[in-house]
Amino acid sequence: MTLQEAKERASKLRALIDKYRYEYHVLDSSEVSDAELDSYKHELYKLEQQFPAVVTPDSPTQRVGGVALAQFVKVTHARPMLSMEDVFTPEEFDEWYARIGKLLERPRFDVFCMVKVDGLAMSLNYDDGVLTLAATRGDGKVGEDVTANVKTIESVPLSLRVPSEKEIDAFLARHKGACDARAVRAALTGKGPARIEVRGEVYMKQKDFERLNAAQRAANQEEFANPRNVSAGSIRQLDPKIAASRKLSFFAWDLVTDLGHATHDQEWELMAMLGFTVNREGALVKGVEGVRAFWAGMQEKRAKLGYWIDGSVVRVNDNAAFASLGVVGKTPRAIVAWKFPAEEATTVVEDVIWNVGRSGALTPVAKMKPTWVGGTTVQNASLHNADEIERLGLRIGDTIVLYKAGDIIPKVKRVVLELRPKGARAVAVPKKCPACGAPVERRDGEVAITCENKSCPAKQVEFMANLVSKRALDIDGLGYKVVETLMNDGLVARPGDLFRLKKETLADLERFGDKSAENLVAAIAHAAKTTLPRFIIALGIQHVGDETAVDIAEAFSTLEKFRHATREELTAVDGIGEVVAESVAAWLHEKEHQKMIDDMLDAGVQVARTVRAANQPWKGLKFVFTGELEKMTRDEAKAKARSLGAEVPESVSAKTTYVVAGPGAGSKLEKAKKLGVKTLDEAAFLALLAKAST
Repeated sequence: MTLQEAKERASKLRALIDKYRYEYHVLDSSEVSDAELDSYKHELYKLEQQFPAVVTPDSPTQRVGGVALAQFVKVTHARPMLSMEDVFTPEEFDEWYARIGKLLERPRFDVFCMVKVDGLAMSLNYDDGVLTLAATRGDGKVGEDVTANVKTIESVPLSLRVPSEKEIDAFLARHKGACDARAVRAALTGKGPARIEVRGEVYMKQKDFERLNAAQRAANQEEFANPRNVSAGSIRQLDPKIAASRKLSFFAWDLVTDLGHATHDQEWELMAMLGFTVNREGALVKGVEGVRAFWAGMQEKRAKLGYWIDGSVVRVNDNAAFASLGVVGKTPRAIVAWKFPAEEATTVVEDVIWNVGRSGALTPVAKMKPTWVGGTTVQNASLHNADEIERLGLRIGDTIVLYKAGDIIPKVKRVVLELRPKGARAVAVPKKCPACGAPVERRDGEVAITCENKSCPAKQVEFMANLVSKRALDIDGLGYKVVETLMNDGLVARPGDLFRLKKETLADLERFGDKSAENLVAAIAHAAKTTLPRFIIALGIQHVGDETAVDIAEAFSTLEKFRHATREELTAVDGIGEVVAESVAAWLHEKEHQKMIDDMLDAGVQVARTVRAANQPWKGLKFVFTGELEKMTRDEAKAKARSLGAEVPESVSAKTTYVVAGPGAGSKLEKAKKLGVKTLDEAAFLALLAKAST
């Protein structure tokens, strides 16, 4: 990127961020997610780091927040309320830690870790032990006096607590030699500084947010979008009764006034002794490995906390070292916010390629600048078909918003037209198959364009990759690349060839040794004994998914009956419509397909009979699984549910009976909450399973 291109990009980003920041901070409304806005700010920050010449005095990176609302008295902070640098990946955090270690001239140092609560930053001032001022962050230098509203928050002490002599002695014993004992004792007994300032976060607990929205629904009023907006809006109400009715909470996280303490972990204890609620998850940790463990642990635990968090705050524990590191712009060097994987992010489309699937359908795939979203670095996203490209109005060079929830692959949410560069190019829809050069066509009633060449090599590789995948024959160690190698080297031309492979043949291949060859042959032999639903999925018949395969297997019970099924018999199966029945019947009618099945059986494949369980207490129930499970895999959980008669669709609807959600659950869980579908954690599902199995 040239300096001129950087200036143009930075200018567009600033305009977009300013627009959204004004809506969010001043108007208390926003049309974009926090994750999307974070992505724009992060890109601008990186761009200005790379090209310092593009930094302007009015850049969003050079200030903290919006302008104070005119309805409130403005308050100048004694010490600016600064912002934090955000990092999004382990590599970015490691860079921050190494940079600080270099400045401190010690590669390993203690840090204090806190959860990053999704709320509204607040400064509280106590004169002679009594709350006299509560002020919002505002623009970092000037905030708003919201004392009357903050006084309605029960977790904010109206006067500072005076600890007992026993508590003070215990504190000084724990930190002997590490703090100014005389100053600490004076401060805690009311003989220290006349004014004490504490900063923290006003937030709303999940149960209170849900209660508030239930009341909104009952009153036929619009529901609130998120607790962050409720917290900000409640604090900025002119009538304190409104703030009081919304049941806000407060966590203290910074003791600004020097009470003789030397470290942040001491601040944590002192604030608790003075009567403030500090977050119990805060902890002193050592080294990068300690921070990583804290960050990962909080990501797993976040769903059970009872309030919303979006990352971890990490700061140098030693206050003198913290101060010595100074400030860069509006950001202290010694503190950083390590965000949890965003479910939304922005990136730039560099190209669009077309992949050929096992059915011959051409799928456009966006090749993007690598970006971190949903816990992984991604650089490819499916665009589904040409109609979707047209709907999005996508061009090569565009900035796009990606979203990813739980186990869902990244998808393109929208194109950011405001950031479109001058040279953005239209996406060309191919007229020939990119794999074999045969003409492509669009089938009647379908949106996809397809390659009709039965010998297309790309279709054959995709077919074989599906056959060995986890949802089909599940051959461990046989991924896409290995399948491609086997077919390119002429060792496998049809499915039956897989089951005739010998260890000696595989050991001669590149990247294969005796042990890996032996393991793969053993995995293939294990997969040769399979179930009818898995075998049907392995055949790659269009319109046949997991649930349909189960329905067909239960209706026909054996492979022999299934392979001779007629269109009429298929249509009679519950859950099978005209389109699916026609697709399956047409596939079975092909002589080449029947020969392929015979060849697989001749090579040793055995397909077990499907026996419908007599006891089906869950018949008519619909279970959707999302997130990770610990006691069993999701596939095993689905199989258990099906064995009891339940249906296991992939998407949530109003007809869903239960959503079973584990750590990492995303959009499915959110949709379940919106629809009022009952959700279960793994323990509740297992209890339900045990009850149904007795």
